[in-house]
Amino acid sequence: MPVPTCPCGQDLPYAACCGRLHRGEATATTAEQLMRSRYAAFAMRDAAYLRQTWSLTTRLATIDFTPGQKWTGLEIVGTTGGSPFHSEGTVEFHAHYTRNGAPGVQSENSTFTREAGEWVYVAAL
Repeated sequence: MPVPTCPCGQDLPYAACCGRLHRGEATATTAEQLMRSRYAAFAMRDAAYLRQTWSLTTRLATIDFTPGQKWTGLEIVGTTGGSPFHSEGTVEFHAHYTRNGAPGVQSENSTFTREAGEWVYVAAL
């Protein structure tokens, strides 16, 4: 039986890709890697990881997942900054989903920064 690839779209098994970040075995080295891992966390309904990687300045008290929604694919449109050598960055993306069987897409340009040296999500532009 083939090992499923990671929900983030990288051609790696989940355990070797975003699973390492979700389990706390690694941290994101770029804003894009954090964005991908957060998308995978939404797909896996991992609220704890989403809160952990959300800026203290904008973090929601709770994370609610939309009933009947399944994330089906991530497309990175572009990035600015966000490398291992930056302290801020943006990631523009299209996150595809189905909700109660109907397809949809969430398009966003998200900002990221470092807090205590780790990449965190700040907000959508």
